[in-house]
Amino acid sequence: MECERDRALLEFYVSSGARAEELLGVGIGDLDWAGQKVYVISKGTRNRQAVPASSQAFLRLASYLDEIGTPAAGESLWRTRRGLDRPMSYWAMRRVIQRANEALGTNWTLHDLRHTAASRMANGGKLTLPEVQAVLRHANIQTTSRYLAVRIEEIFDKLAEHYNTPRVERSYPSGYNADDIAAVFGA
Repeated sequence: MECERDRALLEFYVSSGARAEELLGVGIGDLDWAGQKVYVISKGTRNRQAVPASSQAFLRLASYLDEIGTPAAGESLWRTRRGLDRPMSYWAMRRVIQRANEALGTNWTLHDLRHTAASRMANGGKLTLPEVQAVLRHANIQTTSRYLAVRIEEIFDKLAEHYNTPRVERSYPSGYNADDIAAVFGA
């Protein structure tokens, strides 16, 4: 990323999981610095909703605002760097990602940044799937479940732990016939 604006946007995208258009529509009044939340107009409901973001995203945003100054109330937070001062459009942000792709030899899209955030949340071991669904504002849990990926290393580790756990010796109260216990619970 070539500038603080782009670094801040990238941090917000990969930590909040906000959709491209949602984040680009944010103004200075949509920030909750203390709560580390940004308020977006949700694609599905068209309601203003809070989305958590990382402290690093807010640090990058502070650096960006130090460079450009604080936009007026009601103005878009994200501004173009070339030409006339105007709100950054989806197509301008798409061009930022294209330039990064050219430099890195990758093929990322803006939506891939949302996928990255979702995968990190779903596979980080700290959030449940319904919690990730709430952050991403998906209407259906099936949509959120697409972001779960089982890593083969984790399966081997868990299976090894399972196999190495000692079997519990079962004991039954006296007075029961051993053949009856075996018939009911197995040998």
